[in-house]
Amino acid sequence: MEPVVILSRLEQEYLLRTIEAGVRVASLHGLFLWAQGQLQALLPHAVLACMQFAPGGALLRIECVHGTVLAPGTLAALAGRRDGLAPRIARHCMGGGHLPALFDGGNEEGERVALGGFRAELAALGFDSVLAHGTGQTAAGASVFVLFGLPMRPSARHAYFLELLVPHLHLALGRLPLHGGDAAAPARSLSARETEIVGWLRQGKSNDEMGQILGISGLTVKNHLQRIYRTLGVSNRSHALARCMELRLLEG
Repeated sequence: MEPVVILSRLEQEYLLRTIEAGVRVASLHGLFLWAQGQLQALLPHAVLACMQFAPGGALLRIECVHGTVLAPGTLAALAGRRDGLAPRIARHCMGGGHLPALFDGGNEEGERVALGGFRAELAALGFDSVLAHGTGQTAAGASVFVLFGLPMRPSARHAYFLELLVPHLHLALGRLPLHGGDAAAPARSLSARETEIVGWLRQGKSNDEMGQILGISGLTVKNHLQRIYRTLGVSNRSHALARCMELRLLEG
């Protein structure tokens, strides 16, 4: 018999806010803001992989959302359509009926759980915890969502939170244009310095901190940011990062 999970008042509030915000997600830009905002508050994580599979099992789309800079090659290793770790975990979970699935690399029992076989690959990419859930196979295909790098030890409680959110994640993913139809290219490409600034921005650096790193003044950094905002058609730092995610400018 599965244990009963009773949500605290604060958890209920976080869950409601996450669901309410998810209803409005209709673009990769919106998915990024949702994942790094309300969803992050309820289920903290480093990377969220959202996958949509056709009825026959073919991967239709995969979106990896992350709010920090990943080590070189990590995104390709996670999201590769042919042999990426996230799709392989999703197929393993669906094929073996292991949904939800969680993995805690610090747990000695980790090798014997559904995702224990991925321990070495996860460790190589710097992740010691995983939480996965999805719709399972349906007549219309399947959606699977994998959270990598949870700061806390994933438990049945966290799996329950994700279970409650799966329908909303599934609907949000289904509303995203398959070919990025809403991601019109900016009028010009970002310069090398602007791209560098966006990278430091993603790491949470202030204007003064970026200036010290780059050997320029905080005011010069601010001027660069204003040009970046105009180029991307946004008005603040969070939206600039979301827009860069949408345009896939930070995947190098």
